[in-house]
Amino acid sequence: MDRVAMISLHTSPLDQPGTGDAGGMNVYVVELSRRLAAQGIAVDIFTRATSSRLPPVVEAADGVLVRHVAAGPFEGLTKGELPGQLCAFAREVLRAEAVQPQGHYDVVHSHYWLSGQVGALARDRWGVPLVHSMHTMAKVKNEAMALGDTPEPLARVIGEEQVVEAADLLIANTDLEAKQLINLYDAEPGRVEVIHPGVDLSVFRPMDRAAVRRSLDLPEDAVVLMFAGRIQPLKAPDVLLRAVGVLLAQDPSLRSRLVVPIVGGPSGTGLEHPESLAQLSAELGLEDVVRFIPPVSQPDLARWCAAATAVAVPSYNESFGLVAAEAQATGTPVVAAAVGGLTTVVSDGRSGLLVEGHDAEDWARALRRLIDDPVLTARLGDGAREHAREFSWERTAELTLSAYHDARTLMRDEMSA
Repeated sequence: MDRVAMISLHTSPLDQPGTGDAGGMNVYVVELSRRLAAQGIAVDIFTRATSSRLPPVVEAADGVLVRHVAAGPFEGLTKGELPGQLCAFAREVLRAEAVQPQGHYDVVHSHYWLSGQVGALARDRWGVPLVHSMHTMAKVKNEAMALGDTPEPLARVIGEEQVVEAADLLIANTDLEAKQLINLYDAEPGRVEVIHPGVDLSVFRPMDRAAVRRSLDLPEDAVVLMFAGRIQPLKAPDVLLRAVGVLLAQDPSLRSRLVVPIVGGPSGTGLEHPESLAQLSAELGLEDVVRFIPPVSQPDLARWCAAATAVAVPSYNESFGLVAAEAQATGTPVVAAAVGGLTTVVSDGRSGLLVEGHDAEDWARALRRLIDDPVLTARLGDGAREHAREFSWERTAELTLSAYHDARTLMRDEMSA
């Protein structure tokens, strides 16, 4: 195994996570690629160019090249319009490989269904296995929609079914995602492997909370209830704000020491009303406690997590929930919705608290437990650090490399059958 073609069509690993379409998948692609390169595997990441000013090739790390593919207008295309550019994108990916010696790539690893469509074509053209990571699935999202969100279109459902059928091997983030692939998409169980994403434990680590708070202009004795992620209905930051409203109604004295950082930018259907969360904050009378922080770098995100009393992850669905794992690695307990991969990432009662549903009263009750019981918060913080050690990118890369070899075996067996 010498070289991997990584396809991330709709979002570049170079983009800042936390806004637009950039999020946990961006982190996943770049961190996995870096760890594969550290093991001697060259990685080329193909992504759609979104500006004429972007160079054709950027070295993201030693052994990792990001290749910007021109497909459609550079700016103004929404994710929903990208299926119309699949042919143009695939043509340019095939052309990039055609100038290389035969057998240049050993495997194609695609991320999200749009990339999987291109990956399936490359698989057949190059005669190499296709490994695919879904990251999110339309059928799962449509079963657990946030109020006011838009259902995923039928075209995506059909496209995902085609990718599942074409892939030699599917990588699921959790056991639950593997079951969903099998039960909802008829994936062959023998072609699904569970590999958890990782956390950069050198970045997301315990820090001196008092010092970090001083550096972020946070009172050292504050109750800091934080949300980090893309601001869209799926991620449900409104649930945290409504819960905070309940907390303050129950105990007005909390207001003087409460800070609620919302770290991230609008994304997805949240782009239609980017001001909606600020409006909700005003309607609830929370303008004096809520701080809206633009998307930040990974090191700065680690500082915000380390400064928090708790990090809230109230999503309606998560295939994994990377920010929950990252927060826990800093020693901060997580209060998360008991959905999807969050039930794997957060160990209820050990590294954080899981909340059934999205009722503001229930969320306020869970947050109140941490506010009122410093001993519990400290115990969960210790458990969070311990639990986060189970997720490392080095381990993810080792298992993924093994999955690539498994995919080659499955492809050979299929061709010889």
